[in-house]
Amino acid sequence: MAPAADREGYWGPPTSTLEWCEENYAVSYYIAEFWNTVSNLIFILPPIYGAIQTYKDGLEKRYLAAYLCLTAVGLGSWCFHMTLKYEMQLLDELPMIYSCCVFVYCLYECFKYKNTVNYALLFLLITYSIVVSIVYLDLKEPVFHQIMYGTLVSIIVLRSVYIVLWVYPWLRGLGYTSLTVFLMGFFLWNVDNIFCDKLRALREKMPPVVGAVTQFHAWWHILTGLGSYLHILL
Repeated sequence: MAPAADREGYWGPPTSTLEWCEENYAVSYYIAEFWNTVSNLIFILPPIYGAIQTYKDGLEKRYLAAYLCLTAVGLGSWCFHMTLKYEMQLLDELPMIYSCCVFVYCLYECFKYKNTVNYALLFLLITYSIVVSIVYLDLKEPVFHQIMYGTLVSIIVLRSVYIVLWVYPWLRGLGYTSLTVFLMGFFLWNVDNIFCDKLRALREKMPPVVGAVTQFHAWWHILTGLGSYLHILL
């Protein structure tokens, strides 16, 4: 049974394997999780700007791919939180895997000669993406996705720390800022999951605009979107 604060809305009952702490259709009849939806703008607008600048500056296509993949994550997450449908959930979660693979490729190719392709690494990451997609579509188990995503994020973090410590120390400020912002988002993601009942009870006593500040999954979007954008700049 849905929590009492949840309402019926335009997209009907949720079919996703995950629901978040935000009350369904509390703000808009047409958007299941309003704050979780609109907070995805941080994943969409800055990366589009970055992609345009990358194209204008004639940078390598791997950077353009990174920005566009981040935009795809934002669009997929927007659709997921707006509808809470399983198909839209896949548009959110699978691009998270694909975008991280692009980030890994960029990080491991940061010392390469221009306009060359690491086919071995490319094959490995494409294979990883395909295998994770097939297994996840079969299992439909969110924990599996979170582990596979976490594995990629760990690789990204370790590689980034190596780069800013030993290769490009003048980038430490940007690197540590990106990591700190991302970890703050991850912290709030856990708070939102663990203390959901208490957060919902607290929001019932608050004015709607004030209560919106406690939508920590939306803050996860904002902070991880900003952290990811900064990481592409790195």
